Amino acid sequence: MQLSQLPLSTAGLVLVALSLTTPSLAAPHRDSPFERLRNGLELPEKYLTSNKASVKAAVPPYTPDHRDPLDKAIDAVGDGLDPIPYRNGLGAFVLGPWNKERSRTNPDLVRPPSTDHGNMPNMRWSFADSHIRIEEGGWTRQTTVRELGTSVELAAVNMRLDEGTIRELHWHKEAEWAYVLEGSVRVTALDYDGGNFIGDTNKGDLWYFPSGVPHSLQGLSPNGSEFLLIFDDGRFSEESTFLLTDWLAHTPKSVIAENFHLDPQLLKHLPKGEKYIFQGSGLPGSIDDERPKGKGAKKSKYQFTHKMLDQKPLITSGGAVRVTDSKNFAISKTIAAAHAIIEPGALREMHWHPNADEWSFFLRGRARVTIFAAEGTARTFDYVPGDVGIVPRNMGHFVENIGDEPVEMLEIFRADEFRDFSLFQWLGETPKKLVVDHLFANDPVAGEKFWAKVKEAQKDPITKFAADEEEAEEADL
Repeated sequence: MQLSQLPLSTAGLVLVALSLTTPSLAAPHRDSPFERLRNGLELPEKYLTSNKASVKAAVPPYTPDHRDPLDKAIDAVGDGLDPIPYRNGLGAFVLGPWNKERSRTNPDLVRPPSTDHGNMPNMRWSFADSHIRIEEGGWTRQTTVRELGTSVELAAVNMRLDEGTIRELHWHKEAEWAYVLEGSVRVTALDYDGGNFIGDTNKGDLWYFPSGVPHSLQGLSPNGSEFLLIFDDGRFSEESTFLLTDWLAHTPKSVIAENFHLDPQLLKHLPKGEKYIFQGSGLPGSIDDERPKGKGAKKSKYQFTHKMLDQKPLITSGGAVRVTDSKNFAISKTIAAAHAIIEPGALREMHWHPNADEWSFFLRGRARVTIFAAEGTARTFDYVPGDVGIVPRNMGHFVENIGDEPVEMLEIFRADEFRDFSLFQWLGETPKKLVVDHLFANDPVAGEKFWAKVKEAQKDPITKFAADEEEAEEADL
């Protein structure tokens, strides 16, 4: 029997069942179940069954017969599902070209929750889609407003330096904030008072250089280092950096000689252009050995680095949070950040940020985020490691862990202080009658139960609905 002869519900079940089987993922393109169904061919028996218990237990998702009025999250990556635009009996199978891998990592774009509505711009970008500039001993790629149009307040650069590789002496119009992803990095800087700074950073450490502060970076680890750089202007470009070698290459040698009181003949081998990223002559010595010792040299009184992951975390019911801003990293006047761990089954609670857009970077795990933009507009996005997310200031949102491992993420803001408003806390700090009249005017019993949950007004930034709570709720129902 051909697909066109199958009842709609049967065809949909077959499509998802075959998409969940391991053999289907490994099938050659010309003999894949997707291609067979598109061409109206019969399916071999091996494509019609699934070994997954979740499929046997209930109507599989992404089929015409599947119903979910609660719009629960589906881990398409973890469960090996191929999302199809079916939702509560509506929709149809895709007949045209289909990027299975993309769809699997973005299931809520393929089949949005029924609560999504309106015309919200894109709030997601993957560094995998950013152009990589390859240099001697390293590379760099960026995500700016040019890649992600909603990233207007912050821009980012993901950079890799091999052992001994140098990001040359330079400065920016924008301030630079960094988070070390892997390895160790030696940073140097000159402060506004002429003091020198040298520091070594490791995984989870930060550095911050205010606008105009000259600095350099060098990879130290045997396997090199990688880090995320944040700049406090979404229009930033790595190509607009002020580089030492580039400046000298565009300055008459007579002027350089006069400036440094040198014979011009000594300058004939200066670089003819920018070096940008290049392999150094070897690893630097200890900080004490490398620190300048000239007559006018002096040590900076500013601290340009910070050990974020050494901070004592706030332990919540569903994870842990560390906040770093100008309160505990004094020099960081334009960038505030939070490092969050969201355990499986937990939720970065419903909240909003009043002082800046949120620029998120996902380090591990799989998450979904719904953004509420007022005017009846909401849109859901899914994120995997290496993805960037934007939530404009004051827009309500949550971050839900939809996978089987912790979500680790950075929330970054163009602000001197981290601020957020918790929906849970707000309602608990509001008179009971107002809350119940708003939400449960026609159901006083549910209103009492709701108030019992929020009345203590205890903020829980990463919250988890405990199993005993769930059992109690089911018993009440």
